[in-house]
Amino acid sequence: MHENEIAKIVLDICFDIHRKLGPGLLESVYEEVLCYELAQRGLSFSRQKPVPVYWKGVKMEIGFRTDVIVEDKVIVELKSVENMSPVFPKIVLTYLRMTGLKLALLLNFHNVLFKDGITRLVSGL
Repeated sequence: MHENEIAKIVLDICFDIHRKLGPGLLESVYEEVLCYELAQRGLSFSRQKPVPVYWKGVKMEIGFRTDVIVEDKVIVELKSVENMSPVFPKIVLTYLRMTGLKLALLLNFHNVLFKDGITRLVSGL
C-alpha cells in the first residue's frame, strides 16, 4: 500500500473520531481509538515506537518515540492542544529524516473543525 493510500485511511478514521468524540480529549484517547480502528481495518501499526538517535555513527542510548507508525510507512503524530507550536512540524520533519520514512501526518484534535488541525509533511516523497 502506498503512503498516500495509508494517509487517506488514517484521515478518514480521524475525521470520524473527531465527529463522534469531539475536540479536547487527551491525546492518549485519540491514539487508542485510532489504533483500534486501524486494527479493525487490518492495518499494521506500532504505538509509541522508540526510534534511536545516531551521532557520528554511534547509537545513543536515548532517542524519541513516535505516536503511531502505520504499515511501517506513515508517521502519525497526534496532538490535542489549543495552540500548535510552530516547532511541532519541524519536529515531525526531524522524525521523518531520522526514520527514513517519507510521509507524516501531524493531527491536532483540539479544533472545532478537524480539517484545521491537519498538517501533512513529506520528505523525499
